[in-house]
Amino acid sequence: MKILFLSLSRFNDIKVRGIYSDLMRELISRGCKLYIASPTERRFRKPTHLVEEPNCKILKVKTLNIQKTNIIEKGIGTLLLEYQFAAAIRKYWRNIHFDLILYATPPITFNKIINNLKKRCKARTYLMLKDIFPQNAVDLGMMKNGSVLHKMFRLKERKLYALSDKIGCMSPANCKYVIEHNSEIDASKIELCPNAIEVIKQSELSDNERDSLIEKIGIPNGKTLFIYGGNLGKPQGIDFLLQVISENERSSNSYIIIVGSGTEYSKVKLWFEVNTPHNAKLLAALPKDKYDKLIKICDVGLIFLDPRFTIPNYPSRLLSYMENKMPVLIASDSTTDMGQIAESAGFGLWSLSGDIQSYMKHFYGLANNAALRKDMGLKAFSFLQANYTIDKVADIILNSEK
Repeated sequence: MKILFLSLSRFNDIKVRGIYSDLMRELISRGCKLYIASPTERRFRKPTHLVEEPNCKILKVKTLNIQKTNIIEKGIGTLLLEYQFAAAIRKYWRNIHFDLILYATPPITFNKIINNLKKRCKARTYLMLKDIFPQNAVDLGMMKNGSVLHKMFRLKERKLYALSDKIGCMSPANCKYVIEHNSEIDASKIELCPNAIEVIKQSELSDNERDSLIEKIGIPNGKTLFIYGGNLGKPQGIDFLLQVISENERSSNSYIIIVGSGTEYSKVKLWFEVNTPHNAKLLAALPKDKYDKLIKICDVGLIFLDPRFTIPNYPSRLLSYMENKMPVLIASDSTTDMGQIAESAGFGLWSLSGDIQSYMKHFYGLANNAALRKDMGLKAFSFLQANYTIDKVADIILNSEK
């Protein structure tokens, strides 16, 4: 089977770990031939080019900066993506017959490519819905509801759903939302297709390795370590994260590590410079191997989402916490079902973002109870193995062909 994967992820090779690269490797292991089209943004100063690996070809399409850039360039870059990708695919893969076209949101602007290839190849189409746009932009005040721009993107969203033979959603709340807000969609094409990873056996750090890493990073030894790793942008509700850090300043045995990048990183960095917290550390985004080592010495994983969201999000960073047998502490909107799932399965605690009293009660409860952390961490790993492994997602996607 020949599969075309349209993605905004920066694929240079598929050996690195991640929800999409793990899926590509799993599909290849099942005999599929992968064709991946992904951007190389102008900041990297490389032309469109092809990278070839066994049973996998990666077409790097030159684009404007579309991630971690200003909203104007991101908007223009997003609108141009379809034309840039279409031209590159015509040039390099004009004669390839694809059996399955696989794609994920963002973006929602690949409609013409998908439609043309679906007709030419008579291919099946599968949307992995990771982002519900433009409603997320409306929720965060970045786009006015009912505006010309909103109507334009909403039309593109509906067309994308119509083109997709199957729409895989990250959680039950995602499935329900899409069905309720898109009455024209046949509900039978909506299915659960969660974020997933290849679960590998995690080697333990020795005491010497742990102490050395703690000393190198400059964090105190002997405290319960909470970690937030990932995007620092508007969707994360950064103000509440900073409030939590401020509240934790009165603690004697808990410490927060923030690792990431994004549009709000400079805001967080300035806050650290002004307030100089003694119970928190801010680190710029780390290479995957270094982040994987850092997370091994931490005790609790943190997730933050803006309370204004009316769409159900399900951040993939949850998976690395679970893989490392860590409980998760979630602050989110009331629509997202991640907190409910974590609490019902016993691997996490949830508070409404902005409810500092509830959140800090959970925070200190985990900080002061090692036995509880261990129990919840084991439940997190068990739930990951039962629900969020990449082989299960590959089964879902490939079974959609039948």
